Amino acid sequence: MSLPLPLSILDLATVARGESVGQALEASTTLAQRAEQWGFRRIWYAEHHNMGSIASAATSVLIAHIAARTERIVLGSGGVMLPNHSPLQVAEQFGTLAELHPGRIELGLGRAPGTDQETVRALRRDPRASDRFPQDVQELQAFLGDETLVPNVHAYPGRGTGVPLTILGSSLYGAQVAAALGLPYAFASHFAPDALEQAVALYRREFRPSAQLAEPHVLAGVNVIAADTAEEAQQVLHETQRDRVRLLTGRRGRSLTDAEVDAVLDGPGGEQVRTMTRCSAVGTPDTVARELAEFTTRADADELVVTVPAPRRESWWRSWELLATKVQGAA
Repeated sequence: MSLPLPLSILDLATVARGESVGQALEASTTLAQRAEQWGFRRIWYAEHHNMGSIASAATSVLIAHIAARTERIVLGSGGVMLPNHSPLQVAEQFGTLAELHPGRIELGLGRAPGTDQETVRALRRDPRASDRFPQDVQELQAFLGDETLVPNVHAYPGRGTGVPLTILGSSLYGAQVAAALGLPYAFASHFAPDALEQAVALYRREFRPSAQLAEPHVLAGVNVIAADTAEEAQQVLHETQRDRVRLLTGRRGRSLTDAEVDAVLDGPGGEQVRTMTRCSAVGTPDTVARELAEFTTRADADELVVTVPAPRRESWWRSWELLATKVQGAA
């Protein structure tokens, strides 16, 4: 069974168990090279801070590295957390990338800080910056176009590159912004699925055509764990849920043992983790293909953005290989 709609990749540049950051980034580079051969449409990298298991904090730097080592695949952010930056700086960074790699760079924008409140202060982020998100998106879009909303200030590089924008979100707010500005909308259902159907319906209903986009376009995030047997896939899922508990509880203090984590999973905390990962396709390739098709219908999506949360590198690679060759039908 193959899917009738495009698949893209969200690579969190995860540092797997026993790896260095350099090894994790090399794995991300290799994935991009293989994804290009497999025929995936795009890869996005997300801005996260103060998370030792994710190596994509400097999103534009990572994109530059991988763009130089691939030839065709589209690369972008999923996303840059715009309140952490000035629109001018983002325009300059992604404008530089677009000049170096024409037609291959795009820019997904989020409103959340992508981190905890202590790190927000370390970023020197204005706590009120998220209130200006729609205006900052428009300012950034103008910097990347032929005009500017800031008198006598232009983005060099950036001006005239027309880097395409996508609004990311997990709430009705992001859907409203994307609809009002006539931009694609990517819903973060891979970790925050609660408002998925409502947000997509609002976006489609309120969408206003723009110079970038004539019709609404929805991208939906989904987790995939593919394995050769159903039992192996469920085991990887359990390991993934254990890691999610550790991520949610591990910013301070000692790491929990497997037994302690399993106790959390058996209690109310486990329900939270299962809710966060509800939008997941887990199993053999046939099962994954069927569940992705069902999710596409439920999400009313035009495109799926797939991430593989497997905590061990060998399981991570096997999921991508099976997704590409058995589900997507790559050679």
